[in-house]
This record gives sequence, C-alpha cells and structure tokens, in this order.
Amino acid sequence: MTTILIVEGNTPDMVAKGHAGANGFIRTFSGLAPEVRIRLANPYAAALHPDELQGVDAVVLTGSGVSWSVDAPEAVPQRAAAEVVLTAGRPIWGSCNGLQLAMLMLGGSVGASPVGMEVGMAQNNVLTQEGGQHSMMEGRSAGFGVPCIHRDEVQKLPDGAILLAGNAHSPVQAAVYEQGDLRFWGTQYHPELSPRDIGIYVRARGIFSDHANLADDLEQAETDISAAARLGTHPDALVLPQRSRELANWLQFVSGH
Repeated sequence: MTTILIVEGNTPDMVAKGHAGANGFIRTFSGLAPEVRIRLANPYAAALHPDELQGVDAVVLTGSGVSWSVDAPEAVPQRAAAEVVLTAGRPIWGSCNGLQLAMLMLGGSVGASPVGMEVGMAQNNVLTQEGGQHSMMEGRSAGFGVPCIHRDEVQKLPDGAILLAGNAHSPVQAAVYEQGDLRFWGTQYHPELSPRDIGIYVRARGIFSDHANLADDLEQAETDISAAARLGTHPDALVLPQRSRELANWLQFVSGH
C-alpha cells in the first residue's frame, strides 16, 4: 500500500482556519486512489526530520497562500524541509508553491509574475515536445485548462529541469526534474483543487481577495455550463480524473516505482 507524506505549505494559523494546502490533495487522492495512506507534516510548526520519511513512498509539496515568496526569509522552514525531501530518494510532487520551492532549491529562480495574478483557470496551456512525450502529461492536449491561483511563478528553471507546458501568463506551467535519484514532477496550476476550492480561497481575506468577484462562478462551474463558460471551461473538464490528470499519472508512477 502506497504511503504519501504531504508537506504543508501554509502556516499553522492558516491551517486552523481551514486553509490547509493538504486538503485538496487529501480529497483528490481519496477520489483517485482511496487506498493511499496519507501522512502530514508542517515545517512552519516543526522542522521536518529525515526519520519522518521512513515508510514513505512519495512526497507532496503543497501550494500556499502565505504573503511571502519561497525565497523570502520567512520561508526558511519550507526551504529546510525541501532540502530533506529532495535528498530522500522518493518521488516528489509539487503544486504551485511546491513547484517554485523545488525549482529554487535546485538552482532556478522565482518571483511575482510581471503580468499579475492568475486566478480561476490556467488557460490555453501548450505542451512542449517533451511534454507531449512525458507520462506526466498523458491525457492532456494543446489548449487545456486547469484550476489555478498564484501570484509567483518560476522565472528560470534550474539546469537539468525539463519544461513540459506553459501558457501566455506563465511560461513554466509544468516541469519535471529527473536527475540521479531525484524524480520531481510539478505544476504551477493546481490539479488537486476543484474550482470550488479556488472560490473558497478568493472569498477568504488574503492575498487573492481582489478576485472575489469570481467566487460565484468558481463555486458553480462543476455543474453549471454558463458559469464554467465564463471561466473559459466546461464542467466535463472539471471532473475526476480529467481535472487531475497529472496527479492520476503521478500516482500511477509512484505505485510502480
């Protein structure tokens, strides 16, 4: 039976208010592979020790709604946890902040997108040649959209990383780093989140609250064709496993690793 450690990207006070980055993964994994066992760690509450990876088959680095970037002084606990995870020899998934964190630690750079936040759906993603051939992107085709919510992005990939997909807003929307014992897959968008999850984030008083006008459509898009259309999508694209195609592919990879 597969055991996955989810490393939380939000602070304990945010988690206490119901805004845990792990929540979307727990729900989505339950739908995709209910037999998977989940462990949780929060580096903002306690430093991650290598012993916590004993018996763990794979690791997830979640997204985050904190006000700082992964290269900020406040993110020292996250970077320390990432150092443990990236050297543990386990397959790793990273969404949004998790992708940024891994790419930074491996030698890339991150920063706020020069064109502002991308909230709702990451639209019109284009696969690179490598993306069209990589098992992470199986089931995706040119022009796909996925729920997203982010301010920062990867602005330079580290040497050895492979770009799989991007769009006009953020050139790095999906990437992998597969060197030596490290197998990292990640996306800037959120295949673990439903539009309803995004709606909860924009309604909360936080860095994304300026997009609260999208909340009604986000909360109805899974069942309302008109609401989905206003977001540039269709309810059929928002159901499991299609919405979470990359995570479904990753779970299959982990189970055979």
